[in-house]
Amino acid sequence: MQGLRHPMNENGSISLLTFELYLSGCMSLKEKRSIIQPILARLHKEFNISISEIAYQDRWEMARLGCVVVSNDGRYNQKILAEVLNYLSAHFLKVEVIQSQIESR
Repeated sequence: MQGLRHPMNENGSISLLTFELYLSGCMSLKEKRSIIQPILARLHKEFNISISEIAYQDRWEMARLGCVVVSNDGRYNQKILAEVLNYLSAHFLKVEVIQSQIESR
């Protein structure tokens, strides 16, 4: 089919934020879930992002989360993901961001 192009090549951008959290004093996986679930729900609601825990599911004091934003502007995506980190630090004082990375395509 001539003339068809993949739409993401022309006007779409996908950006991924991954970050690791340290949950000081967390003593069980149940306690960890009680901290992580509100973070996932709140960030999804506030920023309209897809977010999930992607690693360390079996460790009490660590979590790695991944957030994805899709739009037609990569700079906008990066701005939103930077705001996610700022919001997290300001509103969830029981967690510490120990590493973060933003990638865009």
